[in-house]
Amino acid sequence: MLYLGCPQWSSTHWKGRFFSSHCQNAQMLSEYAQIFNSVEGNTSFYADPKPSSIQKWRSDVPDDFKFTFKVPKRFSHELALQNCQQELRSWLTLFEPMFDKIGQIMLQLPKACGPEYQHNIENFCQWLPSELPLGIEIRHLGFFDKADNERRFNQFLMAHQYNRIMMDTRPLFSELPSTPAIIDAQSKKPKVPLHVIATGNAPVLRYVGCSDLQANRQFYAPWLKKINLWLDEGKTPYVFFHTADNYDAPLLAKQFVADLNRAEVQLGLFPALQQPQQTSFL
Repeated sequence: MLYLGCPQWSSTHWKGRFFSSHCQNAQMLSEYAQIFNSVEGNTSFYADPKPSSIQKWRSDVPDDFKFTFKVPKRFSHELALQNCQQELRSWLTLFEPMFDKIGQIMLQLPKACGPEYQHNIENFCQWLPSELPLGIEIRHLGFFDKADNERRFNQFLMAHQYNRIMMDTRPLFSELPSTPAIIDAQSKKPKVPLHVIATGNAPVLRYVGCSDLQANRQFYAPWLKKINLWLDEGKTPYVFFHTADNYDAPLLAKQFVADLNRAEVQLGLFPALQQPQQTSFL
């Protein structure tokens, strides 16, 4: 199984282009789930949802849809993964009603979290339930040294079947900072080396594309081969498509799937294309 999605399910820019023109905010997840089978749950990174929201999210998606919620930044950034066991337990209790809809939880670590904090990472991960697959994204260059630090980190991931999240920002940084959206994205997205490795059974790729959809092909061509290989090996990859402003992220995903050329991997039709088209008399 290949899970595909975007970093969000709600965007007013998608109304009339991908979502139906009459789509309300409360309907966006439902229409999104007609296209994709997964999503980055970034909302949990910044704030805890209400229990009623979790119940609605669960009911808005089909049985085979998987969320990938992020661990709150108050644990990963503000508390440095320490002294938060009780609060983490409360967070997990909040999300427990939809554990079966969670493909994996994503632990995104700040740039300041280097190899000297691996002990903190290991201790924190012990508090997470084993039934929830875990992906970890690191941004400190010490974890990309191709030496002892990276080897020790990868061995920890493989020993526990945790997935090392790979972020491919090469396409984004190949562009000139020519628009406010590109400038903003380049200031926020990490510019880290791309080390391709599957440390668990569900490798995660966060692909940040460039504005020219066609130009992305040269960057993701090796990913097509790698993902096909992982699927043939029985792995369950997750691929999330970003662009600077995410305006065309669904189109980037559609192009990628077409180029992957694997019969069992398809996106759903955009709801915008299924609504009756207005006609006029000339």
